[in-house]
Amino acid sequence: MIPKDTEAEILRLSHAELWPVGTIANHLHLHHSVVRRVLHQDAVPGIALTVRPTMADPYLPFMLEMLEKFPRLRASRLFSMTKERGYPGHESQFRAIVARMRPKPKAEAFLRLRTLPGEQAQVDWGHFGKVTIGKAERRLYAFVMTLSWSRGIFLKFYLADHTANFLRGHTDAFQWFGGVPRTLLYDNLKSAVIERVKDAIRFNDNLLAFAGHHRFAPQPVNVARGNEKGRVERSIRYIRDSFFAARTWCDVDDLNAQAIAWCQGTAIDRTWPEDRTRIVRDMLTQERERLLPLPEHPFPVDERLDVRIGKTPYARFDLNDYSVPHGFVRRTLTVAATTDTVRIIDGNTVVATHARTFDKGAQLEDPSHIQALIDQKRQAKQHRGLDRLHHAAPQSQALFEAAALRGGGLGGLTSGLLKLLDQYGADTLDRSIAEALAAGTPHLAAVRQILDRRRREAGLPPPIAVALPDDPRVRNLVVHAHPLHCYDSLSNPEETAS
Repeated sequence: MIPKDTEAEILRLSHAELWPVGTIANHLHLHHSVVRRVLHQDAVPGIALTVRPTMADPYLPFMLEMLEKFPRLRASRLFSMTKERGYPGHESQFRAIVARMRPKPKAEAFLRLRTLPGEQAQVDWGHFGKVTIGKAERRLYAFVMTLSWSRGIFLKFYLADHTANFLRGHTDAFQWFGGVPRTLLYDNLKSAVIERVKDAIRFNDNLLAFAGHHRFAPQPVNVARGNEKGRVERSIRYIRDSFFAARTWCDVDDLNAQAIAWCQGTAIDRTWPEDRTRIVRDMLTQERERLLPLPEHPFPVDERLDVRIGKTPYARFDLNDYSVPHGFVRRTLTVAATTDTVRIIDGNTVVATHARTFDKGAQLEDPSHIQALIDQKRQAKQHRGLDRLHHAAPQSQALFEAAALRGGGLGGLTSGLLKLLDQYGADTLDRSIAEALAAGTPHLAAVRQILDRRRREAGLPPPIAVALPDDPRVRNLVVHAHPLHCYDSLSNPEETAS
């Protein structure tokens, strides 16, 4: 499009000054096709535009016939067909001719739709940009339901437009309106319509179950017929201008609190389009009396997902990890989530409950889950130590029994004996424990004293603790010293022969 004053100047130079098209185009820095278009659209009475013959004139009847049969035929294809019939011109000029000849679609007139009170509501999502929560960037969607007769608006924001949030929006809207409309009109969005081929429609199974529970009829609009749900479309545009523009809020809960206040104030006190002397509040009061009653029991609208628990006791859900008791590792559990809470379920038993986060990569833990795992690991470590001492120094079992009878702490005794085992070896420790028991001193200190005495008597240096790798296959390995006197016989052939 060019400005009106430029169009007027083109017409003046052509009709008053009799300038040719090329001169006008050079003077006004325009393409010659723009000048020709303005001159062809000239509607000044009494002035006829002289049209010079073109190379396309002999082919115009054929071109018109093809465009009437195939209104959406591309100019490139029509150019090839005309070229085959002898057209000598270039494609650029041909395209300009086709653009003038192509039949324009007829303007369609629409009837103003009227409904009865309580008969219909229109539903849609509106996208309102993105929100950063911690490390996550999430899309912000507005669920909007508009009652077709009273024009009452319900508005609530969610961080995703999946089916669970879609049904939550319905539930909250029905609660706010105080009833259920008989028919709900939808666009062909996936939350409502899974598949559609002309008039054959396959609804979302969850929406059908929800509609049956609330006794309303879901009805999608025709394809490419947004005017059929124009009331909710206008409501979304009204929300953008009247509510969301230049609004400040700290989180989605705060935004929704402001949205409900707006629905109860500004939105409901606007004038009713059918009668400018009345307001929506009065008409909504009348329509609420015609709505279907709410069901006795609520419909479950939780997000449900089966998750596999790995080696660590955490369930991954919506980009975050939630702890579970350590006894459920390597199992499949079910996550049931609301916008505020995440419950992890095994069959019919809730094994964990957490506050929901919309961050990314967060790890939410129940302290009792972690403490139980620590206690279990600590107990397992003690059992492994007792088992190692049992195989390395069998006399340690009698030492533990004697210590238990005296009320001594078994944990300290276990760790002390394991250190002595690493320093002196299995056989030396076992003999020292046996000597301490024989002397009636079943104490760790007595065992340590006997080991030190034996070391001094043998003239050995103090033992050096060997740093073993943290590998149970190495740490739990027991090596017993074998007697070596049998090797002496190998050096005496006569003794070997006998």
